[in-house]
Amino acid sequence: MKTQILFIGLAVAAGAMLPIQAGLNVQLGKSVHQPIFAAFASFLIGSLGLLVYLFLLKFDFGTVSQARTVSPMVWVAGILGAFYVAAVIILAPKLGTALTFSLVVTGQMAISLLLDHYGLLGLPVRHINWQRLLGVAFLITGVLLIRKF
Repeated sequence: MKTQILFIGLAVAAGAMLPIQAGLNVQLGKSVHQPIFAAFASFLIGSLGLLVYLFLLKFDFGTVSQARTVSPMVWVAGILGAFYVAAVIILAPKLGTALTFSLVVTGQMAISLLLDHYGLLGLPVRHINWQRLLGVAFLITGVLLIRKF
């Protein structure tokens, strides 16, 4: 139970970082008049930070050759991440941070339900039920309220 609480806290903290990251990236994009540069810089600095972390973990870089055995499709994840960061940098100043992220979360929940229900991408199956659909309905209601007010 303690581990699950730790993971829940970590998930909330990770989610809380996204609007802060968006705000900082928007500032960078405005300074150079190009939001895509801000996305590039974000990934570059993030990649360097992760590289340092791997060295601190004493990661065995020899195991990287095993990545050749995975489907080439897994590498699309990097493009998806770049699309997400760039889209948020472009959308946050136009829609506002709250509306942008409420729409992002709604999109995440809709796709997450499908991934769970069908066990796509090797994830465990967790069927869609009325409670989960009600949760998405509440999210959509929240988006509408945020947009209206």
